[in-house]
Amino acid sequence: MPIVSCPPAPPSFTDVLRAARVIAPHLPPTPMWFYPVLDAHVGAEIHVKHENAQPTGAFKVRGGLNLLAHLPAGAEKAGVLTYSTGNHAQSIAYAARISGVPCTVVMPENPNPAKVAAVEALGAAVEIRGATMVETGAYARALAEERGDRLISPAGDPDLIAGVGTLYLEMFTRQPDLDAVFVPVGSGTGAAAACLVARAVAPRCRVIAVQSSLAPAAHDAWRSGEPAGRPVQTVAEGLATGSSFALPQQLMRGLDDFLLVHDDDLRAAQRLLLTKAHTLAELAGAAALAGLLAVRERFTGRKVAVVCTGANAGPAEIERLLS
Repeated sequence: MPIVSCPPAPPSFTDVLRAARVIAPHLPPTPMWFYPVLDAHVGAEIHVKHENAQPTGAFKVRGGLNLLAHLPAGAEKAGVLTYSTGNHAQSIAYAARISGVPCTVVMPENPNPAKVAAVEALGAAVEIRGATMVETGAYARALAEERGDRLISPAGDPDLIAGVGTLYLEMFTRQPDLDAVFVPVGSGTGAAAACLVARAVAPRCRVIAVQSSLAPAAHDAWRSGEPAGRPVQTVAEGLATGSSFALPQQLMRGLDDFLLVHDDDLRAAQRLLLTKAHTLAELAGAAALAGLLAVRERFTGRKVAVVCTGANAGPAEIERLLS
């Protein structure tokens, strides 16, 4: 009889509190500011959580630091290995450097050269394998087994989600009376963490996930309640995930809504952040604002937060934004 693997148990709010103590010596709280010109344009009071200010340029570093801090004793003698289009890769590479653990990152073909350079600058080795993340993940799993490295899934570890949860702990400490928070979704760790923390400390706040309609795997899995795999056609690297992840989907059952936006909407939101909020976001980092813009009439005059999850736009993306 085949063995069916089950995802690990999801983290608890206590795990988020513990993660906050783990990452505090390494990461100060990120800013959360509002911009009157942006508010006037949208018609709501918008608080932008600036995870683009992290040392890796993205929120995922929180999860990486928490996960590496919980490796079993002696694990530093081996190595860690992960697969990612970029921001998760930088997270693990950054944490591995702090922890003194060898790190290898496998990326799919044609990666963002800026993200490759950033991962290598952090001391990690980079391998390019696979036309899609599905192929890349399969190669990474085989390589980790062959070498005896600890394989780190982009979204399958409770310590990753607990670490990301510290973002929302900071958010609700700063603004406990938010009406809603909009969260971009690639693998789903951010939305899962938002649901976990909001349920504990801000149960009246609506949590709304946003994903590209050109890579809707997590959205479709959430709608159907079943695992989903979908083609990836989005150019937003942080949202380019072709399959759903079981662990974050468990926590994402607490979402109030899940929106799909087109890449053109992402570009419009990216430009709005640049011109109205002095913020350079990568396309995935603008997804939360794109989601708010898609349903702005529901939130007129309300207090909402959008997470700018990352600023790691490649040269071509920045050139297109400025043209």
